[in-house]
Parts: sequence; C-alpha cells; structure tokens
Amino acid sequence: MAISMYRASVPVFVQFLNNLSAILAKAAEYGEAKKIEPAVFTGGRLCADMFPLTRQVQIATDMAKGAAARLAGAEVPSFADTETTFEDLQARIKKTLDFIQSVKPEAIDGSEERDIVLKSGPRELHFKGEAYLTTFVLPNFFFHITTAYGILRHMGVDLGKKDYLGMK
Repeated sequence: MAISMYRASVPVFVQFLNNLSAILAKAAEYGEAKKIEPAVFTGGRLCADMFPLTRQVQIATDMAKGAAARLAGAEVPSFADTETTFEDLQARIKKTLDFIQSVKPEAIDGSEERDIVLKSGPRELHFKGEAYLTTFVLPNFFFHITTAYGILRHMGVDLGKKDYLGMK
C-alpha cells in the first residue's frame, strides 16, 4: 500500500514539532541552571550568516502549516514573526500543531497533482503537490529543525540524537 499524502506530512510535522518543543524546553532548563540569559540561546547562530534560533523555529513552523494548508487547498494561516523568548517559540509551535492537526486527512489525501504556486521574492515557484511536499517542504522543514538542534547543541545544551528523534 502506498503512503498517503496526509501520512507523509501531518504526522511527520507533529512528531518533529513536538521533538523541537522538547528540545527548546531542555535548552530553557539548561540556561536557567547555568544562569545564561535566554536571549543568548534564542539569538544563537551556528555562524554569522545564518538565521538565529528564533528564525529557524519560525521557518520550520511555516513549512508545516503552509504545507498542510496548501495541500488541503486551504488558506495558509499567517503568524507574525515576533517571537523572542522560549515561551514565544513554544506558543508558536503549539499554534502550528493546533492548526495542522485540525486539517482532516481527506482534505490532504489525493493532493499529489494539486497545483501549488509560491512566491519567492520576485519569482514564482510551481509544484505539483507530491513534489512540493517531497522536494521542497520536507527538506526545508528538516533543515530548520536540524539547524535549531545544532545551534542549541553547539551552545552546550545536552542533546543527542534521541532528543532529535523524540526517543525516550
């Protein structure tokens, strides 16, 4: 049996956004224990020309909510990118989870051939649903989740592969 578009998207987003939430909680606890200001973490980067942690979380959540909406043929919810604290980031993740979990499987299943058009600066990107999910959304989603993990690991937070994968 082939995997459905829903099963290839929403449950994956849910699992890894929950993992990201746990990673952020672990970072907040670490910072508190070590007396490190939270802004040091939320503004942290792997290198100067990369986005900080806050933007990594914003983009990962944008990928998840955008994919769920577009694949379902629905309006993409707009979130202001104003998060500066761990609490703000957790709220954004929760808001994203609430939205994507409200999208019914039958709204996404069968979207393999749906036309998806995105604005990227002055360009328009054109995809069919399956290619949009597999060659654009999932790679971007995992890139930004992984980068958020990498920033926090680089800053000394005791994280491992089990945290990334959500294995206890």
